[in-house]
Amino acid sequence: MKCTVCGACCVAPDISALNKPAGVPCDHLLADNKCAIYEDRPLVCRQYQADEVCLEIEAPTLDGRVRRLTALFA
Repeated sequence: MKCTVCGACCVAPDISALNKPAGVPCDHLLADNKCAIYEDRPLVCRQYQADEVCLEIEAPTLDGRVRRLTALFA
């Protein structure tokens, strides 16, 4: 599945390689939900694959998407 550029995967989970706690936006997440260090992002980010969960969490705002993603996996 192609990434929907929703940004939720850069906010909801913790990303230990970047010392990013769960629920906090990654320091490298840009306003357009793209990654400022895309070419040099950590392996965990490179290995992430968009899937049907991305469609399940569709919401009009990033906060709404993060709440839905967190609810699915909490």
